[in-house]
Amino acid sequence: MGWIQAVKRFVGGLMVLGLAWGGAGVVGAAPADPELIQRGEYLARVGDCVACHTAPGGPVFAGGLELPTPVGNIVATNITPSKTAGIGNYTLEQFDAAVRRGIRADGKPLYPAMPYPSYAKVTDEDIEAMYAYFMNAVEPVETRPPQTKLPFPFNIRYSMKLWNALFLDETPFQPDPSQGEEWNRGAYLVQGLTHCSTCHSPRNFLMAEDSSRDLAGGEVGPWHAPNITSDPVSGVGSWSLEEIVAYMKQGSIPKSQAAGPMAEAIDHSFQYMTDADLRAMAVYLKSVPPIAEDGVKKPVDSWGRAHADFASVRGKPWPENPDELNGPQLFDAYCAACHQASGQGTFDRQMPALYQNTATGRLQTNNLVMVILEGIHRVSQGYEVRMPGFAHELSDQQIATLSNYLMQAYGNPDGQTSAEQVANLRQGGPVSSSNLILLARAGMVVGLLVVLALVVWLVRRRRS
Repeated sequence: MGWIQAVKRFVGGLMVLGLAWGGAGVVGAAPADPELIQRGEYLARVGDCVACHTAPGGPVFAGGLELPTPVGNIVATNITPSKTAGIGNYTLEQFDAAVRRGIRADGKPLYPAMPYPSYAKVTDEDIEAMYAYFMNAVEPVETRPPQTKLPFPFNIRYSMKLWNALFLDETPFQPDPSQGEEWNRGAYLVQGLTHCSTCHSPRNFLMAEDSSRDLAGGEVGPWHAPNITSDPVSGVGSWSLEEIVAYMKQGSIPKSQAAGPMAEAIDHSFQYMTDADLRAMAVYLKSVPPIAEDGVKKPVDSWGRAHADFASVRGKPWPENPDELNGPQLFDAYCAACHQASGQGTFDRQMPALYQNTATGRLQTNNLVMVILEGIHRVSQGYEVRMPGFAHELSDQQIATLSNYLMQAYGNPDGQTSAEQVANLRQGGPVSSSNLILLARAGMVVGLLVVLALVVWLVRRRRS
């Protein structure tokens, strides 16, 4: 609403004026100035709010995106300042509770697909700035996404209160006085708004982050978020600060290219961050305790060399059964035109080399398979990456054969791919929901039996 309407509405009481910026007024807060709103927009970018709260092709921040989890899909909500479908009626205090404690305005808990365990580190000042941005500069959208419907017992939102009691640390970020300003800024961003641990840390059986292996690698659906600790072999300890900054800014350096959720984070968030903030994050990541992965013998970007196997291709008839094509034949047909005959890539590095590349240097081959299936198409800082996906052209067996050839010829030969693995990834990744649901239900049954046993014992004790 405009300021005249706001004055008319709140005259005689606490006047809350909206800046006629995006068609919405701030509820329960002092008038926001343009600088505060601009800072809030930057912080919303840093937090990558748009990635989860915008459905493909849908209005920005209007929700509707289905986020896959081991217990079912969670539908992202509308966080535009709509008063009927979004957060337009949220006060600053309610906005704060939702972002940092996972509590909606109606008092019900959010699911931790919303990374509030990380956002809990955000300062009061940054929360206020983000609130000013969402309430003043975001266009309200009057559409309400479908409600999240999870199987019992996860459909009982109040069960999240127990989860929060066990795993949510509400302590705001505390600067380390023994470290410099740049390190502390990086720690604040990595631990808080950029929520790196949400993807890059493994989780326990209750889907909480394993703090003992912070940033040591995790799973995001069918994708593997790699180790980003300071370990020089498994992590980014051997990367220079400049390499880490360039990777986060552009998503591509000679030895590593972003794909999947990381590419989305760069496209929606990191590429818009200041160089100073990216460098601060790099400084912090280079300092986190190193965690080594089992079985990793040397740095993941040091495997392989240029290699061409023409003898297995030239003059060889293709088998009648396409699933019997060998690795060199599949590489020649689907990869060599762009990555060159020896896997060396192009001189301008628009097409990267396949050797001494993190894509082929890891024991975990999920990301390699996913790139073959889905391809890559992204634009960041004027740098465009295009690679076609072959999900509709290649069978599970063909992709497994090609992946194993790429690992043998250019990468870590210990990394293996099976046709069953490809089929699983093609369907969206490991399905562990049934086990988790059964475990939760069994836990409830055991809990009820314990309560009943206690009641029986008390009754018998009184009678005696």
